[in-house]
Amino acid sequence: MNTRKRALLTVPALAVGALFALAGPASAAENGSGQADLRPVASNGVDGSGTAMVSIKDDVLTVTYKATGLLAGSPHAAHIHYAADARHTCPTIKDDANGDGHVNTTEGGPAYGGIQVSLTTTGDTSAKSALAVDRYDTAKGGKIDYQRGSIKVSDTVAKDILSGGAAIVVHGVDYNNDGKYDGKTKSDLDKSLPTEATDPALCGIINASQMSMMPSGGAQTGNGSTTGVEHASLFAVGGLAMLAGGGALVASRTSRRRATATQD
Repeated sequence: MNTRKRALLTVPALAVGALFALAGPASAAENGSGQADLRPVASNGVDGSGTAMVSIKDDVLTVTYKATGLLAGSPHAAHIHYAADARHTCPTIKDDANGDGHVNTTEGGPAYGGIQVSLTTTGDTSAKSALAVDRYDTAKGGKIDYQRGSIKVSDTVAKDILSGGAAIVVHGVDYNNDGKYDGKTKSDLDKSLPTEATDPALCGIINASQMSMMPSGGAQTGNGSTTGVEHASLFAVGGLAMLAGGGALVASRTSRRRATATQD
């Protein structure tokens, strides 16, 4: 095979090789674990505590937490909160914006961020289930022992949880100590509920104990709205590489024709 023929075959081969090199694993799943000490939210009248652990493998989340000192016999919503611009701390009395002596869920937002995962016992775990009261644990004797696995999260949410700045917040307080959620003040989240039902009771920041990046083979990672977009961009770049190879092939053929014409 002469040099000219080798060149003609090599150029498109290189272009195809570039395409496959670019189209390798486009995303990576987050893997790691973390833990949090749950402590009373300042000024909200809770004499309780708890511990929580999270683990993530290939963007599948497992959460366990134990808590005591909660309003007995009542459901307690619990969530993993995070926002990039949050303080990544639990709220203090300084967060009491309306000056009523307590910190409600919205007032705690600048400290711990918005809801990323709802720690329901069954069904949906997204922020849409933030107030699905019938699917949260009830504190029998004032205690909760929660465990749930197989919670699929997006790669972004997994990374946020393992960032060292996410918080686990358990909601539900009893300001007037009458053993139930009531009172004239309404929830800042749902005016059909008393604020006692949704105000934060316990809070803890998840401290990541390990983090690693593992290839996911390009599998979908859950609720991320951009799933597949990265592949489109890779194909676009690969396509350009193939076009470049094709252009080189045409140029080589043109050069060969000119040389032949000159010899004739």
